[in-house]
Amino acid sequence: LRLLINFLHKTLFAISLIGVINSAFAGPQVCADLPDHAALKAALIEARQQDNAGFNLDMWGATVARDGTICAVVSSGADWGSQWPGSRVIATQKAYTSNAFGLPGLALATANLYTGVQPGGFIYGIQESNPVNTQVAYAGDAKAWGTPKDPLVGKRMGGVNVFGGGLALYNAAGKIVGAVGVSGDTSCADHFVAWRMRHTLRLDYVPGGVGPGGVDQIAFTGGWSQPHCKDAAAEDAVVKALPATRKR
Repeated sequence: LRLLINFLHKTLFAISLIGVINSAFAGPQVCADLPDHAALKAALIEARQQDNAGFNLDMWGATVARDGTICAVVSSGADWGSQWPGSRVIATQKAYTSNAFGLPGLALATANLYTGVQPGGFIYGIQESNPVNTQVAYAGDAKAWGTPKDPLVGKRMGGVNVFGGGLALYNAAGKIVGAVGVSGDTSCADHFVAWRMRHTLRLDYVPGGVGPGGVDQIAFTGGWSQPHCKDAAAEDAVVKALPATRKR
């Protein structure tokens, strides 16, 4: 009997331990279809080095899985203070927005939302619909920001952002697998960097959208547009030079 009791205790302990481990790694498991921290950081640095018609600032990048779980947070600078600290939350918010309002057949960039959310606009108020969880957003040690151990990873922060820098991610099968968000320069430059990152990561099989070309490209006129940011002519030129989205 004593042997049986000891066996049962050990079995229950093992089951409990497995449950704790599975819970601890729930975030990364839902991120299986997305690039890891190193790949996302490399894509951000490469994109940030291009001509993006902004102020040439270091930036934050973030990805979320389809359920809104934050999968990675990266930065292009030497440390967490090399780019606007406040843009870490904004980048994550942008990713959450494009994922939350992206569909299998229709992608919405955060840049596409600006005009519609203005007072009297056709989606006015949507920016208040999914508030940021501030306990998640500001938790943890700042020294871990932008590292694989960023306190945001594995959490849902929420938030809705309505200017450039957020794009939904679609794999080669046309499946929406989450979104990427970028912040740290003008919102136009943020969009351009996010666009280049998505292309580098081969997650730009966009099925359709409300922007130019029938995808989720930024527009500066019309109902799904946002204003120019710094230099209209330079920004128009960058849009024309951006790689096209991939076709299935």
